Amino acid sequence: GAMPDSVKAAIRRCAPFEPGDVVIVNDPYLGGTHLPDITIISPAFVKEQRSEPAFFVASRAHHSDIGGLSPGSMPLSTEIYQEGLIIPPVKLFNAGQRNDALWELILNNVRTPQERAGDLAAQLAANDIGLGRLYNLISRNGLRECLTQAQDLIEYATKMTRAAIDQIPDGRYTFKDYLDDDGRSTKMIPLQVTITINGEKMMVDFTGSAQAVPGNLNAVPSIVESAVVYCLRCVAMQLLETELPMNQGAFEPLSILTEPGSILNPPRPYAVAAGNVETSQRVVDVVFGALSKALPHLIPAASQGTMNNLTFGSRLESVDNPFQNNLPESAKTTPGQPADGLFAYYETIGGGTGAGPMNDGGHSMHAHMSNTLNTPVEALEYGYPVRVIEYRQRSASGGAGKFKGGDGLVRTLEFLVPVTATVVSERRSRPPYGLNGGLAGKTGLNHVIRKGRVDILPGKFTVDLDAGDRLQIETPGGGGWGSPVS
Repeated sequence: GAMPDSVKAAIRRCAPFEPGDVVIVNDPYLGGTHLPDITIISPAFVKEQRSEPAFFVASRAHHSDIGGLSPGSMPLSTEIYQEGLIIPPVKLFNAGQRNDALWELILNNVRTPQERAGDLAAQLAANDIGLGRLYNLISRNGLRECLTQAQDLIEYATKMTRAAIDQIPDGRYTFKDYLDDDGRSTKMIPLQVTITINGEKMMVDFTGSAQAVPGNLNAVPSIVESAVVYCLRCVAMQLLETELPMNQGAFEPLSILTEPGSILNPPRPYAVAAGNVETSQRVVDVVFGALSKALPHLIPAASQGTMNNLTFGSRLESVDNPFQNNLPESAKTTPGQPADGLFAYYETIGGGTGAGPMNDGGHSMHAHMSNTLNTPVEALEYGYPVRVIEYRQRSASGGAGKFKGGDGLVRTLEFLVPVTATVVSERRSRPPYGLNGGLAGKTGLNHVIRKGRVDILPGKFTVDLDAGDRLQIETPGGGGWGSPVS
């Protein structure tokens, strides 16, 4: 969903192209998702077609800081300008020559410029490898054959998507769920979907969802489209016993409707940092909830429904002196920690997955839209001034049922220097639902522990922590499936 939109925006804004051009973009309102996700796009030229690119190669990476109000660039924002540097589609390289002014502009607006330079270099290298492999493919098979095969793959994805939809019973299926709050108030935020199946066509209508909110949970339409197609691909895996190719063809049989001005189609400059990571999860929950009415013996209960986003980074008072000076002697020689005291870190934390009609849910896993893996304790402690005190399964947090929901996690961090930490999490007040009589999973909990005192914090907060303070996050369990006594 989002990647094709980024490429389309690059073509609209930056054409004409020539060999060696590279476009960079992160603007959510021009093909991006949220500002930390930077997309690098390279046109591919071949000798048989010199006038315009034959293909485009693109890579996207989440960067751990892109500026903004708080380290990690996931602040409790009320407008996009607070979330970091906004990069519209613009050429970072022109005919192979780097735009050094743009490069310096980017690096001068982030907290960790050396890290950003390295990550951007990695993306550029990934695009170069992609171009090389594409050119090898063309040299072996010819441009015409490659273009034909690309079109065939798109048409195959359309055909398979239609076949999957055709196996869903015709009808209209509605489901509503809620986000806990937007971080600015305690008011729950409704998301509603009505799915209409008519033969090989599927309409997904989010009319009835909340209007755009003051906080950062607004999600641009490309995020919604990605979440819907993800759900359909999961269903197709079961119905067709094969994986749908992921390309634009998968979108052809779909009509996805979002109301302009709503939380799923906000106008600029509404804040969107958490729309990509939290609202996307609830979109999955409502789409699966609606499909469970059409396919009651196929769809699992709700998974944890949040990414438990954690960001932390250096505070100004600890930057004047390298944080090595603030560490205990045993930690001063830790490799990998920056000598200037500047750091920013971002992670998502797994939880329980929903039980299905034939199996228990998975314990302590990333689910659905998180697209991330576990951060190893050793890597975290090696690179940052933090100690992992606890990292374990949260026992009995999954919902009861004929099949039990998976358990969440408990993760406790102790900071060795003063930091600013932000948590953006969901399912702290409204639990992941069970299905077919299964019970809901437990909601998550966030704690700060200072000198033995435990404070319960809301789902979304920014807090200054001192050396020795601890942050504990207990993630939600998945919902159960089927009556516990059946």
